[in-house]
Amino acid sequence: MAQKVLIMGESGTGKSTSMRNCDAAITAVVNPVGKPLPFKNHFDMLNNETDARKIIKYMKDQAAAGKKIIVVDDFQYILAVPYMNRIKETGWDKYNDFGANYFEIIDVCKDLPDDVVVVYMTHLETLDNGLTTVKLIGKLLREKITIEGLFTVVLRTGVNEAKYYFYTQNSGKDTVKSPLGMFPAYAIENDLNYVVDKIRNYYEIGEYKSDAEMTQADQAAATELEKPDANGRRSRSRKTAKEEPEKASGTRKTRSEVQAENEQKQNEYMEQVNEAIDKATGGAEEVPFEEAAAIADTVPKPDLQKPPRRTRKERQTEQSVEPTVCDEDTYFYIPDDDNYVLKHKGDESPKGGKVITEDEFNAGIKRISQENSPAEGVMDPHETPARGQRRRRTR
Repeated sequence: MAQKVLIMGESGTGKSTSMRNCDAAITAVVNPVGKPLPFKNHFDMLNNETDARKIIKYMKDQAAAGKKIIVVDDFQYILAVPYMNRIKETGWDKYNDFGANYFEIIDVCKDLPDDVVVVYMTHLETLDNGLTTVKLIGKLLREKITIEGLFTVVLRTGVNEAKYYFYTQNSGKDTVKSPLGMFPAYAIENDLNYVVDKIRNYYEIGEYKSDAEMTQADQAAATELEKPDANGRRSRSRKTAKEEPEKASGTRKTRSEVQAENEQKQNEYMEQVNEAIDKATGGAEEVPFEEAAAIADTVPKPDLQKPPRRTRKERQTEQSVEPTVCDEDTYFYIPDDDNYVLKHKGDESPKGGKVITEDEFNAGIKRISQENSPAEGVMDPHETPARGQRRRRTR
């Protein structure tokens, strides 16, 4: 009996692309709608075919010819295309035909050699109860047969920060599953060839790779994307000790420390750029901008760290800093201007102005305001209007 794998995911999330590393000499593809694959390939393909009898015959012939990987891409179209062709028919018999064809293409695996891996790729849908599962037509297959129950390995595609993954474990809201200990992480690279090698190694089927070889492959395929919590929130990634040594050692740099380090790195970078430009141009005084920019691009850019958010303690410390308040005897320098120089017993400032106290400064301002009093009916900016008094403002 062949090994079966179900891979479900939305369109454009990496199902077909996952075949990119499969060996064309041992891979055959059933393509119900005949669409081109998203990469150059030389696979043997059965295109534009949804008839179950012809698909089953093709799969058996390819297995007999030595193919070890058979992929049924866009498996849901085995249902969708016949449904659209018979959409005007009434009655329930057509749904029985759809369900029978769909099931037979899965059931054929029992007649294929043990070392063959058959991969079914299909779209998914989210039910009213919030469960994400394989996409079907009608209620026959969903109510009478749980499709995922026919598979031991059910993977789901996903995209996070422009990277494509296979999820290997159930999130609590989908039907993903895999044998205990088969895959090294919750999310792995969307590489179908790796998945097939892993299945062969796990069950020791056919010409499988050694544990040492698979350990290296596991390290390359594993990702640090975390499993979602009960609310469906997923961490973007877990930083390793190499990426965040201060976190691993239990220490944390403050925001100001990180900003100071970044500034130092920028200064060192600019020095290196200047040295490179001087070296390339022989110390020329004037260098064309395009030439200088091209030289600057050859200098490795600094690895700047993202300043961490301020902790509550740091924010409280910043808020607790009181602003500087001038004492009564604080002296101010007033420019040497006829309207603002207020003499103070001949105390000269170095620039010809006069030094006065704060009280004297305020008294001088009041006197100057009185000398330049506004026209009648215009409110003095230093005057507090009486209660109920209305004044006309000028622009």
